[in-house]
Amino acid sequence: MENASTRTARPLVSARTAAVWAVLRRELERQADRELTVLDVGGGTGGFAVPLAEAGHAVTVVDASPDALAALTRRAADAGVADRVRAVQGDGDALAGLVEPGSVDLILCHAVLEVVDDPAGVVAAMAGALRPGGAVSVLVAGRAAAILGRAINGHLRAAGAVAADPEGRAGVRDTLRRRYDADSATALLDAAGLTIEQTHGVRVLADLLPAAVVEEDPQALLDLELELSARPPFRDIASQLHLFARKP
Repeated sequence: MENASTRTARPLVSARTAAVWAVLRRELERQADRELTVLDVGGGTGGFAVPLAEAGHAVTVVDASPDALAALTRRAADAGVADRVRAVQGDGDALAGLVEPGSVDLILCHAVLEVVDDPAGVVAAMAGALRPGGAVSVLVAGRAAAILGRAINGHLRAAGAVAADPEGRAGVRDTLRRRYDADSATALLDAAGLTIEQTHGVRVLADLLPAAVVEEDPQALLDLELELSARPPFRDIASQLHLFARKP
């Protein structure tokens, strides 16, 4: 029987998640001799949490949506890992009161910092929750992609609004509070005392291509996404930026 020392997460990989999973797999392989304590902030229905639990790790998912947490619980039970997945209702801004300081080996914070009230506070709480040597995987909305996407689709005024706004918003109806570039995201993690080890673009091309092109050769798209994900300037126009950082 496989255990945490011999298994790594093997989810169904798509061009939309391949760069993130490549980084996470390397971290799991780096620590293949131990079971990790993982925290998934805003982890929803468990797209990352359940594969990590299947790999033998203990995962706590914090999410504000009771419906998402109910779906997570069902998904974990169906995968046979209900005993390794814990659901906690709460949002990122309340994270400091939900997790014991210095108790976590790996934190996932994907598509959270662009919607919370206080992103610096959330990052500080994550840094406090990490054990020394622990790591955080942060995924944020990319500002350049929002500008390009709107411009390509003919929404030039909206593109200009994102470019001009200090937070990268398209206006009061924008569903996101802020968007990031590599420098601003790095500064946010640096301020919390975290050391950036890797920065990748996620969905460099996937959101720019017609659906017919994506469906015609998904493997070619996946390979190209991985090839371009760490290479500026391609990295910097991705729909999302992925930063992997460590607590000294």
